[in-house]
Amino acid sequence: MKWIKQIYACFNDYKLWFLILIATNFLFIFLAWLAYPETFVILVGLMIVFMLTMISLSIFIIIRKQVKIDEAFEDFLLEPNDTNEERLCQVSPETHLTYIRRLGNVIRSYQSKLNDQVIELTDYESYIEGWVHEVKKPLSLMTLILDNRIDEMSPLVRRRMLHVRDQMLGDVEKILYFARLGAAHKDYNFESISLLAFCKETIKNNQTLLDESGFYIHFTGEEMEVLSDRKGLTFMLEQIVANSTKYITQNNGSPMLKFETNYDNAADEIILNISDNGPGIAEEDLPFIFDKGFTGRRGAYTREATGMGLFLVKKMAYDLAIHLDVKSELGSGLTISLIFPNVKE
Repeated sequence: MKWIKQIYACFNDYKLWFLILIATNFLFIFLAWLAYPETFVILVGLMIVFMLTMISLSIFIIIRKQVKIDEAFEDFLLEPNDTNEERLCQVSPETHLTYIRRLGNVIRSYQSKLNDQVIELTDYESYIEGWVHEVKKPLSLMTLILDNRIDEMSPLVRRRMLHVRDQMLGDVEKILYFARLGAAHKDYNFESISLLAFCKETIKNNQTLLDESGFYIHFTGEEMEVLSDRKGLTFMLEQIVANSTKYITQNNGSPMLKFETNYDNAADEIILNISDNGPGIAEEDLPFIFDKGFTGRRGAYTREATGMGLFLVKKMAYDLAIHLDVKSELGSGLTISLIFPNVKE
């Protein structure tokens, strides 16, 4: 099949020359019929054999040369140095040499710029990773003081300090997960998770954030088992909860978060709905809330909006094979649905 494609491509590329050769051969056949009618059959046979031989030989030579060009071109693309460029020029037609040399100069120029950017990015990542580990030291010291100096501060001050500490820890975790999502190798460990119990555990670990915001938490639905990565799913839930706490409104009474599990029989999927009673999102902003840096109209409610939390949620959901769906209207809160495939053992 490969040879057939190569022969067809050769005919298609050089069809004009082959047509000229065939037309010339037919001209000589006609002249042979006029000049030598008694030996016409023998001459026609010889001419046809000669024509087929020349066509076959030409195709063989063209295909063989094209294979060499393809090999040299592939090496040139993988490593566009002077040696590979010269090798490609040696096997290519003379008319192509100018284009090959221009292409080599352009590729090497872009490759040099790319190498410089890779070095800068590596230095930046190293700096960020070092900064993250350094900033954990004062946070650990803050935790130590808060745990050992309870009697020296009022409950309100301690609650506020715990809230600030947890916010800082959340920002640090966000940076670390952003770096992890861009890594080539990711240490995900998929295991069976009881969904509602897992949500309750996540809420318990973020209780100071919710207490400071005055949220009421409600769980409903049946307990269901999903297969996912525990750390990644925790990060997703924490970002969704943090997103809800940034947009608190008193228009609908006390702030509320609702966790609800459902099972879709038709699609054979497990659904976790996370709803709040915040200000909601405008219909024109809804398709873009998972875009990087997007804050929309709701960003005007708070200076804390960065547009990164839900963007990271979307990236993590892709890695964990979780489908996201969102529903909202202005003034009626926001519902984010995590749709898990029902993986059977």
